[in-house]
Amino acid sequence: MRPQDLVACAARRRHPGGGNGRVDLEAGRAILEFIFLGILLLLPLTYLVLTAARLQAASFSASLAGREAGRAFVTAPSDDEGYARARAAALLAFSDFSFDDGAGVAVACDGSPCLRPDASVTSTATIEVQLPLVPDFLAAHLPASVTISSTHVASVDRFVAR
Repeated sequence: MRPQDLVACAARRRHPGGGNGRVDLEAGRAILEFIFLGILLLLPLTYLVLTAARLQAASFSASLAGREAGRAFVTAPSDDEGYARARAAALLAFSDFSFDDGAGVAVACDGSPCLRPDASVTSTATIEVQLPLVPDFLAAHLPASVTISSTHVASVDRFVAR
């Protein structure tokens, strides 16, 4: 390399326009575009993950509440106490996942009395999940919640003394 070439190369490094006085207008814009597009794509992805996590938690909670309500009912000494136990067990399962509002459990029997030997007791847990970050003016016109339910069938022991 000749000394003139080294001087020209150093001048080009100092002046991004190529040393002829022109300035590159695109210099430094890539980072701004990256940040703008990153935020633009990251916000919907974050909302999707939050919504999916909340729905999955509701699914786990409904499954647990239905199963525990059925188990609590069939181990009770009487039908009235069974309904109270089932409600208490379901509320405990709902509160474990922070679903205190919009959650409920229904218990149905296949005959009367419910706690006869070999009877089947069906418990259905239902949760109304509010979608996150939906404003009230949109909730009046669009569905802003998802209903998740789970059904569990428990059987009463054949040889239990009541």
